[in-house]
Amino acid sequence: MELRPEAAGTIVLSILVLLLSCSTEAHNITRILAKFPECSTFNHYLTLTHLAPEINTRQTITVCAVDNAGMADLLSKQLSIYAIKNVLSFHVLLDYFGAKKLHQITNGTALAATMFQATGSAPGSSGFVNITDLSGGKVGFGAEDNGGNLDATFVKSLEEIPYNISVIQISNILPSPEAEAPTPGPSQMNLTAMMSAHGCKVFAETLLTSDAEKTFDDNVDGGLTVFCPADDAFKNFLPKYKNLTAAGKQAVLEYHGVPVYQSLSTLKSNNGLMNTLATDGANKYDFTVQNDGEAVTLKTKIVTVKITGTLLDQQPLAIFTIDKVLLPEELFKAAPTPAPAPAPTADALSPKSAKAKGFVPADFVRL
Repeated sequence: MELRPEAAGTIVLSILVLLLSCSTEAHNITRILAKFPECSTFNHYLTLTHLAPEINTRQTITVCAVDNAGMADLLSKQLSIYAIKNVLSFHVLLDYFGAKKLHQITNGTALAATMFQATGSAPGSSGFVNITDLSGGKVGFGAEDNGGNLDATFVKSLEEIPYNISVIQISNILPSPEAEAPTPGPSQMNLTAMMSAHGCKVFAETLLTSDAEKTFDDNVDGGLTVFCPADDAFKNFLPKYKNLTAAGKQAVLEYHGVPVYQSLSTLKSNNGLMNTLATDGANKYDFTVQNDGEAVTLKTKIVTVKITGTLLDQQPLAIFTIDKVLLPEELFKAAPTPAPAPAPTADALSPKSAKAKGFVPADFVRL
């Protein structure tokens, strides 16, 4: 049977789409490591620290897993969950290193940035890992700033999806004093001071004058995401804010907080309605999260707001800057839709009416 050109073209296009969708399918680090019980503790803490969803949203990445004995050595140090997150993020390289590439490193050594470096919490070069091809078929790993010591070696490749993600096993945890340093928990942080220091001073000062501040503080330990309007945006909103009742003022401030920790990667993957600190029974006070590629927007029936930056993203607290104030429909009315112009009446279209107005439609002109 001979296919018509248009049918053949459709089939070719369908195959290309299928191949593309397969090649770009998102990886799942939890599912990958679940195949290896000897790394179950490492896998568990990737989930507990919320690193797993962040790894899943990245491409061209290498996860250096350790077995349960290696994790036992780390846990024996009794670090806080926030410090453990830093240590594990030091084991996630922002480049692809499969087994073959590890044994064919140009000039025998490479320097790889890590997710710990990407957090901005790593001073100097402490967020980089040195990878060196050693004699006898071994590959060594070590922190860049530890005097050239290679504290771990490559054990085996667990799974590779070229050139998307490589999951390898190394002999033990990479020591890093900077990653292991005591990290203050979010509940010990001064939220308003942090906002004030990063371009959200007007919102922070307004929060300090309201009972909403206590609502934010009370929710930190259980999980909190804050959307903080930039100074210019909230300054322009102040005249409207001052006209609200006391309850309305508190509601609009609490509308900028969500009682669940949501990292930026989670917001990108979990679009949809989201309740806020202001939600109370029939008073929905919700908004819609929507992403377009890397851009994330928050939509109410009144306004569309864009996330412009990250002040803090450390489980259980995330603080993001936004370009406008979130306006709930419970307190503000949408701009009225302009009424359409009235349709012309039959009289207005008649030749007699048109002639009276000094205009004769072309249909009625006699040649």
